[in-house]
Amino acid sequence: MRIGIDLGGTKTESIAIDNRGTECARVRIATPSHSYDEIVSTMVRLVQQTEARVGQKGTVGVGIPGAISPATGLVKNANTVVLNGRPLDRDLGQALGRPVRVANDANCFALSEASDGAGAGGRVVFGVIVGTGTGGGLVVDGKVITGPHAIAGEWGHNPLPWPRDDERPGPACYCGKHGCIETYLSGPGLAHDHRAFTGEACDAGEIARKADQGDAAALATLARHADRMARSLACVINVLDPDVIVLGGGVSNIARLYQEVPRLLGKYVFSDTVATPIRPARYGDSSGVRGAAWLWPVD
Repeated sequence: MRIGIDLGGTKTESIAIDNRGTECARVRIATPSHSYDEIVSTMVRLVQQTEARVGQKGTVGVGIPGAISPATGLVKNANTVVLNGRPLDRDLGQALGRPVRVANDANCFALSEASDGAGAGGRVVFGVIVGTGTGGGLVVDGKVITGPHAIAGEWGHNPLPWPRDDERPGPACYCGKHGCIETYLSGPGLAHDHRAFTGEACDAGEIARKADQGDAAALATLARHADRMARSLACVINVLDPDVIVLGGGVSNIARLYQEVPRLLGKYVFSDTVATPIRPARYGDSSGVRGAAWLWPVD
């Protein structure tokens, strides 16, 4: 039995799956995002409740909105800021009395979809989470690639490729720079762009609904977004040439992306043909927690 935990901004979820990927139990608890000790105790409680439901102990993997620094062994780059500078894998492992594996949530997403999801069968799978932020994960031959700095796949903090004059210098990003891909493609980035052009305060879902109803301004916003997505993914394809790209996160529910972005890729990819499939995640919001469970290889 393998147990995965997905630490989110508002909820923390655990899942138990067997070696075939069959779900055996699931538990959700609100995330106490202002206290590191409470986060650790919450995850301990989740593991205990999950194991009580399945009647056996399992391996434990955790997905977090950050990464364990190879240099220090401490969490870095987490937007749940109380995690930063803490040895989460060691503290949770000590509390549970067993080893724990911790990985970036976008890496967990990519691993889930590469293992038995929309990217299954592909040697090189690039998983994208486009929601509150914009992250990515890379899986090659069934293994997550993290790199020596644990930042592989962090495409959201590269500058938007081939920017137009009206896209410079770009919106300010929390990383301290301007014009990051995340500031354009994320849900808040999409909403900001729509408001800048129309004065309307709409979230990504509402913009998509208006576009489906034929609203010209919403259609224009989504057209700009699709072109920016195509430019951004073209750079991924130019570097990695993945077998498949899988999209997750709230923005990935915009159906138009899967028609418009592939159609636009040919303008930006350095190739005579572009056949890279772009697919929605098979497991949707559950991909992260499933990928955390898959951090431990099948025996």
